[in-house]
Amino acid sequence: MKTSDIIASVGVIILLIGFMLNLFKKLAPESKAYALMNFVGAGMCGYSSYLISFYPFVVLEGIWAFVALLSLFKVPRGT
Repeated sequence: MKTSDIIASVGVIILLIGFMLNLFKKLAPESKAYALMNFVGAGMCGYSSYLISFYPFVVLEGIWAFVALLSLFKVPRGT
């Protein structure tokens, strides 16, 4: 397994865990943890896509990570 595959796999797992926790009401979509999971997971997926020169996903995951990063600064501190 290549390094890009490992990075992508970990990123996807992080994204899916966040999605599952949100779906089962264990993690609020407004929480810092959810935003952080989206930022880290999307960032890893975007980086792995860059490593294999698959630029449509670099754009997709880059925007996803950027929006998640923005939401980290808008989340109330108590959440």
